[in-house]
Amino acid sequence: MKKFLRRSGAALLAACTVWTLIVTVESRSVPAALSAMRSSFHLPNMLMQLALGDLTGEKEMSLSTLLCLGQSPLLWAGYGNLPDPPQPDIPAEETAVPDAPADTDDLTQGLTFADNGAPSQTVIPTSSKSYTVSGNVYIKNGSDHALDPAAFDGTFPAQPGDSTQPQVLILHTHGSEAYTMPAGEEYEASGSYRTMDTTKNMIRVGDEIAAVLSRYGLSVLHDRQIHDTDYNSAYDKSYDSAAAYLEKYPSISFVLDIHRDAISDADGNQYKVVSQEDPRAAQLSIIMGSNYDAWLSNLRLAVAVQSHLAHDHPTLMRPITLRWYGYNQSLSTGSLLVEVGAAGNSLDEAIYAARLFARGFAETLGCTEPGNPTSPSA
Repeated sequence: MKKFLRRSGAALLAACTVWTLIVTVESRSVPAALSAMRSSFHLPNMLMQLALGDLTGEKEMSLSTLLCLGQSPLLWAGYGNLPDPPQPDIPAEETAVPDAPADTDDLTQGLTFADNGAPSQTVIPTSSKSYTVSGNVYIKNGSDHALDPAAFDGTFPAQPGDSTQPQVLILHTHGSEAYTMPAGEEYEASGSYRTMDTTKNMIRVGDEIAAVLSRYGLSVLHDRQIHDTDYNSAYDKSYDSAAAYLEKYPSISFVLDIHRDAISDADGNQYKVVSQEDPRAAQLSIIMGSNYDAWLSNLRLAVAVQSHLAHDHPTLMRPITLRWYGYNQSLSTGSLLVEVGAAGNSLDEAIYAARLFARGFAETLGCTEPGNPTSPSA
């Protein structure tokens, strides 16, 4: 019995140590670490995960388990209220892909949309359950903040300012993230769905966003560094880069950290996420932090951008996710973390989506007609 108690105590201590490391990895000070630990310890969620047999919190349950849960309204409601993992593992139901509409502009220029063989899905919320809904925008609130939909009236504090000075900074905390390429277009992998080839990773996607924003008259800086050569220190490195740019160019009002998501099933098969109205475009998602003072200002920008995009592209954007993290967004009241597609998407699908997002972002800022600005080079 004593041996059992010692082993149980050691296992509990090890679990607590791992939990502490996970929830404080982004913290840059002792107070921030303590705050992250307090916000991450949600006893009701932990008990519900235990009751459901989901000890890891990753919702990796078999189809038979989910069907059983569906027979219990109480357990099913509890499952729906569990926090989402950073990268979802259970794909939504696949959606029939309609025929692509004819081109209406040049945002598909140079893209072939060759099939990469990955199965597709379209993430569309069908009810307000587990969401805060503001007009046509759904927000998955995983923070400790209560959200008032009335706060999202289309306005936001950050403004472009003088176009003769840098206005927008694009960078990549995880620049090596990449996609599933069609046959004959493969890259040299540096990891799982990662590459240092800047023509095929997130740096390329950032180049495309910068080009569209520049056409719309915005002055853009694109930091093409790959910050995740050491994954664990990537956010520290991108924080330092962004802070240096903001110090050198105080005119910068907007900071876009461009990523891609990863959505797989329990066997590791990668899915692509596509827009229902135009399946050539990957779906995007905006991820927002909330453990800093100006979080609501950034969230108001995110909602305004997503609402504008939804008018012409109703399913281009997945629901906004609000989490109790920072994502370096405390540096600016115009900060967004944007995930362009998922690892299962092709690069062409991601590029098309990135161009659509950039156009909508520029229009949200009041840039209604393309121009020909001189964009400073980083």
